[in-house]
Amino acid sequence: MSTLKPDKQSLVSAKSSKNSVSAPVLRVLQKLGADLSLARRRRRLTQASLAERMQTSVSTLRRMEHGDGRVPIGVFAMALQVFGELDKIGTLLDTSQDDIGLTLMNQQLPQRVRKKRVAPESGAL
Repeated sequence: MSTLKPDKQSLVSAKSSKNSVSAPVLRVLQKLGADLSLARRRRRLTQASLAERMQTSVSTLRRMEHGDGRVPIGVFAMALQVFGELDKIGTLLDTSQDDIGLTLMNQQLPQRVRKKRVAPESGAL
């Protein structure tokens, strides 16, 4: 009886799909996936039920819950809508709280603001 072992090529492609994002991004996606799973289980929803409400497949939901970086953000938005938390996605990058952007913008402000000179009318038509 022979056991099936994955060949090197399939192992490399499986690893490279996970490694296509940086480690910090992967950690955040894994936390988001774990939080999604926890929210689903707290609401006593099965994966099939949540996937149906999100209008996606169960396999996509499983990939989300495992932190797969290939899942589009729109699918996460659908999950947030099902949970009644869609407004939170709108505040992910709130520009009024963007300290770096505001600092850079403030550095480009002029030192002085002068009144524009009005050109005298020549009276010619």
